[in-house]
Amino acid sequence: MALPTLSRRERQIMDILYQSGRASASEVRSAMDDAPSYSAVRAMLRTLEEKGHVRHELDGLKYVYLPSLGKEKAKRSAVKHLLHTFFGDSPEQIVAALLDGSARKLTPEELTRMSAMIERARKEGK
Repeated sequence: MALPTLSRRERQIMDILYQSGRASASEVRSAMDDAPSYSAVRAMLRTLEEKGHVRHELDGLKYVYLPSLGKEKAKRSAVKHLLHTFFGDSPEQIVAALLDGSARKLTPEELTRMSAMIERARKEGK
């Protein structure tokens, strides 16, 4: 099931929740750059909950918000979206973008691990 797309602010809130694991509306607001009002943050959290991206728990007298999807599942979904939107569903193009000279330099250890993953995928594909 694909979740509805997010606005820039909603993505910002989701980033905060994935980094912290859980946070109240005031904690989310404190972590935001150029934060909107507290009531605007609460409204966005409510919208994210309606869209299925977050859930809340009661912690004393306040709501604490958590991502609905686990970080690994969300990561795979984000990469899949990125792959489709910007790279025409081509894993080769996304890897090429990572290896491009303008990208962050990969360490020899990272390159070795990536090579091992490619070799494993090659063997599993046979």
